[in-house]
Amino acid sequence: MLSAAGKRAGERSLRSKRRASACVSLQELHSQRQMANNRERHRTQLLNSAFHELRQIIPTLPSDKLSKIQTLRLASRYIEFLYCVLHGSGDGPLPLPYDRLSSAFSAWRMEEEQGMAVCKSVYPAPGS
Repeated sequence: MLSAAGKRAGERSLRSKRRASACVSLQELHSQRQMANNRERHRTQLLNSAFHELRQIIPTLPSDKLSKIQTLRLASRYIEFLYCVLHGSGDGPLPLPYDRLSSAFSAWRMEEEQGMAVCKSVYPAPGS
């Protein structure tokens, strides 16, 4: 049998081992957290880069300061506009020079906001 002093010494060494393993696990947790933060930072940078590229492709008005959701919605509307341009009035594509797409889209966008856009009511959306 162990004496009372021996038991206390054993308990102390057990506590110090727990503290040491707790320190190691805290260090490991900190390291894992840093790695997760780095992965998330990299993912966010890639996403922001993709939105930046998308904003450069979509014709916008000078006053547009678009959030991510606004950018996605405008991209969807631009795709719809391009669909209308390609399918025209049923007689083939509308004769619209590439350099005029931006201004035509801006005009179409304003007409659509006022409920005057023709394409939605005349031409079915893709997949309809």
